[in-house]
Amino acid sequence: MKKLSTKFYTQNVLEVAPQLIGKLLVRKLNDGTIIKTRITETEAYKGEEDTACHARFGKTKRNQNMYESGGITYIYLCYGIHHLLNVITGKKDEPQAVLIRATEDYNGPGKLTKALSIDKTLNGLDLSASDELWIEDDGLKVEYITDKRVGIDYACDYYRNINWRFIMKK
Repeated sequence: MKKLSTKFYTQNVLEVAPQLIGKLLVRKLNDGTIIKTRITETEAYKGEEDTACHARFGKTKRNQNMYESGGITYIYLCYGIHHLLNVITGKKDEPQAVLIRATEDYNGPGKLTKALSIDKTLNGLDLSASDELWIEDDGLKVEYITDKRVGIDYACDYYRNINWRFIMKK
């Protein structure tokens, strides 16, 4: 098992999002329990020009982590109910993020974060250095398909219909 490095995360989001498919999301809980679950679905969000991206209106207090260099977490509350886990990618001041949509064990980004006790206390965490939350590569090679992103009806047609969702083939 190999924890992903900062160098991995500083790639462009459209390179990182599909490469995360098949990797292991690892969470160490407060009681010492370690949960490992294989990532099966991601979505890419790229820059202020992407009308589905949280950076579309520029830098705010909520999305400021998106403007950091790749490798940190961006966790936000969706609909006032679900925390969603995003991995920041790319270079500083070039906002990009990968939403972790699903794993083998948890189908849905809200179910995933609830099961792994991921909330805003882990926002801004360095995935390469953390012993609470990280992503590992165990060498498994998988195939994936692409599709439209989910739940972004507010985006313009181009970004609403672009195939930036990556799903592991079964």
